[in-house]
Amino acid sequence: MARGHHRQSPNVIGGFFAWIWLFITIIPIYYWILSSLRTQADYYTSNPLVPPAKPSLRAYSLVVHSDFFRYMGNSVIITVATVAVLLVVAVMGAFAIVRGRSAASLRVFRIFLLGLAIPAQATIVPLYYMILKMGLYDKLIALILPGIGFGLPITILILVNFVRDIPSELFESITVDGAGTWRTLWSLVLPLTRPALVTVGIYDALQVWNGFLFPLVLTGSANVRVLPYSLFTFQGEHGTDTPAIVAAVILSAIPILAVYIVGRRQLVAGLTAGFGK
Repeated sequence: MARGHHRQSPNVIGGFFAWIWLFITIIPIYYWILSSLRTQADYYTSNPLVPPAKPSLRAYSLVVHSDFFRYMGNSVIITVATVAVLLVVAVMGAFAIVRGRSAASLRVFRIFLLGLAIPAQATIVPLYYMILKMGLYDKLIALILPGIGFGLPITILILVNFVRDIPSELFESITVDGAGTWRTLWSLVLPLTRPALVTVGIYDALQVWNGFLFPLVLTGSANVRVLPYSLFTFQGEHGTDTPAIVAAVILSAIPILAVYIVGRRQLVAGLTAGFGK
């Protein structure tokens, strides 16, 4: 009599390539950490993959005393403000597009999709002119507004697909219970689109956090400098001090890594369920 279940054979090929990918991923991180713990002299004379005989925190100390936390604070303010406005506007827009069921809402959605075809580099000259004429040059809001504008198309697209996946019966049920538009949005749409909100939130935060073009063109003073641009100028100031540059990169990656660790489950759910239909 055959058994009801059998032992599944291991995926040897998949495991082999997984170990290769892990190796490829770990080596650069391992190299960065070791490089940040070396002195400048050791960096050029020692084996880059061998731990330093005398680890040093000189590079981290140099970075911390170079206004690094001011630049990080500016990046945090810009990222949080941009993502917060993006999520609020996008979730309301997605709800209106899906539940509007009108030709106007469909046209608005198509206009948002058109934004996906416009690269930021193609708009930098008119954008610079507009920011200058509005008196916003060299201010944090000059980086927040473009981030919102260029982040809306992809954010709207993902949230629209999630809202469309919500069964219409749930909307009818909450409407029968006497819920208006705002209560439906708050009590039904927001809880069910939480994975999508986390997904687009992390994605948009990465785009804003790592942005270099807008800070380069729309700001000039050190008071509003953000991390990517500060790394560029830090490299110029210290020439070939590679351990300090690597230490600055590691420190700048910690906030985004922390956000990913906190929201990784919702992120995976959003990536796998966003286009389920």
